[in-house]
Amino acid sequence: MALITALLATMLLTALGMAAVLVSNTEGMITANYRRSSEALYAADAAVEMAVQDLLMVPRWNDVISGGTAGNPAISSVTGSFVYGASTATLDIPAGGQVVLCCSATSVSGQLQGETNTANLWGVNNPTWRLYAWGPLINILPTATVDSDAFVAVWVADDPSETDGDPMADGNGVLTLHAEAYGAGGTRKIIEVTVARTSTTEIERGQIAQRGQEELNQRARKAAVQQTGKALTEMRMNTGTGGLGVVP
Repeated sequence: MALITALLATMLLTALGMAAVLVSNTEGMITANYRRSSEALYAADAAVEMAVQDLLMVPRWNDVISGGTAGNPAISSVTGSFVYGASTATLDIPAGGQVVLCCSATSVSGQLQGETNTANLWGVNNPTWRLYAWGPLINILPTATVDSDAFVAVWVADDPSETDGDPMADGNGVLTLHAEAYGAGGTRKIIEVTVARTSTTEIERGQIAQRGQEELNQRARKAAVQQTGKALTEMRMNTGTGGLGVVP
């Protein structure tokens, strides 16, 4: 009886140990997937920011979306500063795997345009996507090393809010950017934003796709603070106490 009891206890402890190992491995995989997902999302966001900075230097956005290069109509005739590798070649992803960005129907550009045309949400104003920037994220900064094995690409198109019926002409100073990031384990994240010229030398960025609830919360909290307050009509220094007195 003692031997049988010892064997049963050993089997029970073995089962508990295997369950603990399985749970530990699963938690490790979940953590790794979450890290890869977050890294890819931030990589896509970084690609958008780089594209926005490049678009600041383009005086006519029609040159970006009006037509592609010779033989490659799906590539913008004015590409960004972040371009590494031939767009029509099979490019290696640093994290593993390969990607073909342009210009066949099975490439990323072809699939993106095909999905847009199939959805046909805006009719004649459907975006015509142009490949604008691409490459490994580690090369996005010329003077610094980015610790990431993601591969990013950005497409530009006229925003569908226009009603001019010409997706290759920008009439309101607003473009749509579509960014994709590819990471380890087949991770893929997509961000779409709209960018608009302002009266200053900056570009205003708007949200289309999900960019994180925390950023939305921060914008909501700032909204009330950024409202214009009552103007000051008189200010004077109190020399007795050294304080600043304000008279409304």
